[in-house]
Amino acid sequence: MTAITLNLRPTITLTDEQFEQICRTNRDLKFERTAQGELVVMSLTGGDTGRRNIKLSARLENWSSESNLGVAFDSSTGFRLPNGAIRSPDAAWVRLERWQALTSEQRKKFVPLCPDFLVELRSPSDELEDIQAKMQEYLANGLLLGWLIDPYREIVEIYRPNQSVEILNHATTLSGESVLPEFVLNLTGILTD
Repeated sequence: MTAITLNLRPTITLTDEQFEQICRTNRDLKFERTAQGELVVMSLTGGDTGRRNIKLSARLENWSSESNLGVAFDSSTGFRLPNGAIRSPDAAWVRLERWQALTSEQRKKFVPLCPDFLVELRSPSDELEDIQAKMQEYLANGLLLGWLIDPYREIVEIYRPNQSVEILNHATTLSGESVLPEFVLNLTGILTD
């Protein structure tokens, strides 16, 4: 299923609490909210995407636990960006000092910040242009490093602030650069089988 975007305004303006309730009530769907207040409805992923995503998330979490430099998050985590959008990247990471600066109440709800690092993994139903626009939105809201992994084209797009998008064809590993020191993502089973 392709994502469906519903324009609710001016009829309805969803509060964070109402949006959270919609997410809890409809657990078979994944939701995001755009900065303009639109509700984006997505279906659950298929087996291939789920298999790729668990490898990605596990590798990020393993590095994060060992480095103790920050906190890793899976695809079910919502981030409330400074522009008001609520997005849920496929994998994300936040520096420890930023996470610890949040109150315990803030940590329980949609995380009120943009991740320092994130990954979007393209699934068969994703429109490439939509994911690329989302990556630009993350950059505009404070992202330091982002990877758009497209297994269907065997391409990785690397997003950094104030730089052109770097495109890697048939990459086998990715470096976390200075954002995730010493993190090297093995793309076996993620970009290729």
